[in-house]
Amino acid sequence: MKKISGNNYKNFFFEIKERIYKAQYEALRQVNKELINLYWDIGKLIIEKQEKHKWGKAVVETLALDLQKEFPGIKGFSSQNLWRMRQFFETYKDNVKLSPLVREISWVKNILILTQCKDPLEKEFYIRMTKKFGWSKNILIHQIEGQAYERFLLKQTNFDNTLAEKYKHQAKLAVKDEYTFDFLELGEDHLEHELEGELINNIRKFLSEMGEQFAFVSSQQRIEIDGQEFFIDLLLYHRKLRCLIAVELKIGEFKPEYAGKMQFYLSALDDKIKLADENASIGIIICKNKNRTIVEYALKDTKKPIGVATYKLTRTLSGELKKLLPSAKDIAENLENIEIL
Repeated sequence: MKKISGNNYKNFFFEIKERIYKAQYEALRQVNKELINLYWDIGKLIIEKQEKHKWGKAVVETLALDLQKEFPGIKGFSSQNLWRMRQFFETYKDNVKLSPLVREISWVKNILILTQCKDPLEKEFYIRMTKKFGWSKNILIHQIEGQAYERFLLKQTNFDNTLAEKYKHQAKLAVKDEYTFDFLELGEDHLEHELEGELINNIRKFLSEMGEQFAFVSSQQRIEIDGQEFFIDLLLYHRKLRCLIAVELKIGEFKPEYAGKMQFYLSALDDKIKLADENASIGIIICKNKNRTIVEYALKDTKKPIGVATYKLTRTLSGELKKLLPSAKDIAENLENIEIL
């Protein structure tokens, strides 16, 4: 039998392969949705029967034992999981916004969000982000532990005015308001080259703190313009945004001129290093401290996408930053703008 080859066949094979992957994904999605619906109904029935028959906690223990005997090869009917089903239904039954969304992510991720997030808006944030960006269980844990919700609300960028609609929300997630470099062996007093050197020496931990989609390109990236040399502290690449990320490190307070310098670097990157099929480069200025009002003015009229963040050597969100969180109404509107694709 003659083997068919050539570009036409390769394109044909690619179409079939993509169709199979899509069908597999849809099948898994439907299975997950049915499982969540089952757990929802079980939680609802437990509450209804407890209220109707005045049953106490013992009914959950009894039900768990009987279900495990009846379905010995099926996991998920432990007493602990039945209590979670009850809590799951009770938490979302009156929430018309979240009750359909919880069916779009796995049970394991639902439980993580249910047990580790107290505020409904915080729950909504992690549900939406998990669905939109396909966060795995480990990534979701990392995001919750790293207080991604609070940092998403606090971060200072000009992405709304400088990036296309389809990129700006992903870019906002990619840039934090504050980075924790608790893996560095640095005292509070250190020089910029020491900070950069330690980050390079701990590159895997540094990239983990930046986010799972970042890749390292170079340090002290050289750019030559009209015979003069300029150097960018760190050059990264973001796989989902498909763009270069210029990182400038500052060990002191943010200064307005940093934004101008970063805009210069981004223009040079886009002109001399960016590939034709890549998106516009993004800049991140990481300082020891920043005055939020000064940052707002510095970024207000800049034309290149820039985010300004701080770094620390210990892992906590200060009380001062928590006071800066927007109102519940503003947060809800913010979350509504994050479309689930």
